[in-house]
Amino acid sequence: MSGVKLKYACDLDKSVLLNNFDRRGWTAVSPDEDWNFYWASVQTVRTVFSVDNGYRLGDEQVINHFPNHYELTRKDLMVKNIKRYRRDLEKEANPIAEKDENGVYKHLDMFPVTFMLPADYNLFVEEFRKNPNSTWIMKPCGKARGIGIFLINKLSQLKKWSRDSKTSTFSQVTTKDTYVISRYIENPLLIGGKKFDLRLYVLVTSFRPLKCYMYRLGFARFCTVKYNANVNELDNLFVHLTNVSIQKQGEDYNSVHGGKWTIHNLRLFLEGTRACDSQ
Repeated sequence: MSGVKLKYACDLDKSVLLNNFDRRGWTAVSPDEDWNFYWASVQTVRTVFSVDNGYRLGDEQVINHFPNHYELTRKDLMVKNIKRYRRDLEKEANPIAEKDENGVYKHLDMFPVTFMLPADYNLFVEEFRKNPNSTWIMKPCGKARGIGIFLINKLSQLKKWSRDSKTSTFSQVTTKDTYVISRYIENPLLIGGKKFDLRLYVLVTSFRPLKCYMYRLGFARFCTVKYNANVNELDNLFVHLTNVSIQKQGEDYNSVHGGKWTIHNLRLFLEGTRACDSQ
């Protein structure tokens, strides 16, 4: 499409999007017109590519979401798909699915023991009773920015949550109320005594064949309060959650650097303190 002026449609009135499109000399058109690039809302993508609609992209059209992207971006669906991936590899006797003597995956241990509530409630209770002193973290499946996340270490806390959610039984919880509950990693890698996580951005342009591009300027996000595994600190989100929307409410939040390190600085620190190749 070299030399052709691209036409774009956009559902969102966001300057970061519109300014970039205009800077490239693209022409704005309506979604109902002939477009080359469409920055669509999630709901639009689901509607356009629904089974009933049957719409298919042309060779010179690109859209910002895969129609079923939520299979990986929604917490419960991601868990379901990773578990299915594990099972498929085991059926194939793939060495990647090898387990140790304790039945733990050697190469596919990218996330802790996880259940979906309410569907897996009985399975969760069975696992909880095997390790009654363990801590678990609950996350609503369809939310972000740390909203609705909390930690528990007693079954009674889960039952209280169910009552407070105005659900008399777990079977009555709606899809919007579904949660994932995972065994909490109680001995995380700390820097300066604080928890952190990584934000790494990858653009996937094709799944068959798989083609993706990794953004080099990722970053690490830090908690503002030093980590403490004491049960009395389970409700202190400044200790446990790295979400900026949570941390910026705290007294120790630094609005200058936002509690972030670049991936480059994180690598330098790890190489200098842990004598490891962080590449």
